[in-house]
Amino acid sequence: MDPEALPFDADAMLAGLRGWVECESPTFDAAAVNRMMDMASRELALSGARIERIAGRMGFGDCVRATFPHPTPHLPGILVMGHLDTVHPVGTLTSLPFRRDGNKAWGPGIQDMKGGNYLSLEAIRQLQRAGVQTNLPVTVLFTSDEEIGSPSTRDVIEAEAARHKYVLIPEPARPDGGVVTGRYAIARFNLEATGRPSHAGSRPGDGRSAIREMARKLIEIEDMTTEDCTFSVGVIHGGQWVNCVSTTCTGEALSMAKRQDDLDRGVAAMLALRASSNEVQFKVSRGVTRPVWEPDAAGMALYERARGIAARLGYHINAQSSGGGSDGNFTGAMGIPTLDGLGVAGAGAHTLDEHIQVDSLAYRGKLMAGLLATLD
Repeated sequence: MDPEALPFDADAMLAGLRGWVECESPTFDAAAVNRMMDMASRELALSGARIERIAGRMGFGDCVRATFPHPTPHLPGILVMGHLDTVHPVGTLTSLPFRRDGNKAWGPGIQDMKGGNYLSLEAIRQLQRAGVQTNLPVTVLFTSDEEIGSPSTRDVIEAEAARHKYVLIPEPARPDGGVVTGRYAIARFNLEATGRPSHAGSRPGDGRSAIREMARKLIEIEDMTTEDCTFSVGVIHGGQWVNCVSTTCTGEALSMAKRQDDLDRGVAAMLALRASSNEVQFKVSRGVTRPVWEPDAAGMALYERARGIAARLGYHINAQSSGGGSDGNFTGAMGIPTLDGLGVAGAGAHTLDEHIQVDSLAYRGKLMAGLLATLD
């Protein structure tokens, strides 16, 4: 099967993708995520898949598992896995509307990762239209909480991946167009500072500010960053009234390392943090952790298959390990051959400049189709 011969149409794909992008689906809005799952389920069903809805938990949205007909459905097959939640709150379309200018198209979640999910579905449809039967059965799993570390779906991801021979993840392509064969380990932390209240206007000296304590610890945490392990504080909430010395302040921090041992040391350092005085309290608790996914022989063999397909399509893809975790951390760490970064080319993920290169919908779609058709 020659994927180059498949009539992918980037303009038509973008028109279909627009509906997905304009269905805003931030992780913490389960109803919004489920509306996106409804939309994807309908398109998957129209493409012949058997749809199973996996109920969400912990207040998050559902997952969708779509199984396509195959002569040998019980063989370990190919799992195409992506998330349909985004970091953009409902209403982002006001400041980041869907729009196109030449070969670029913008919109919330268009790069991370609705574009990649959509091109994967189109790859399946193109193979169906061409009468190409894949060697292995294909399952699509769309999840609902990847952007916050997959706390409610990790068990589903790992259970589903264990039933498959390969995992393909259409997260965004790397900046050079490459794919991902490994990802760094990531740990999240919840921070809580507790102070002593007082009236900030009449008796400020009687209080001890939780916000001030959090500010001290923020600097201490980020100053722990080394080449081996990084630390950043990305969320802070504190205070309620400007005329009150704050009693509580909470935050969230993230640490990333290329090696698990380095992350383990980073975790230990974070959990050892203490308040700067006896007059305030400071507590660190561990949140979601993604294990390191290190390249292995089976994963690199999968990459070589992809590299060969890309070469026949006229372009080169590098293999690289990457920061910015994905659900590939879980499947790669399980030892299942996993190839990540198979999605659209673009830039600005998680910002109000998030965009894709429109033509990548077609040529990356052909790469996905080639993998689905030839893996055995």
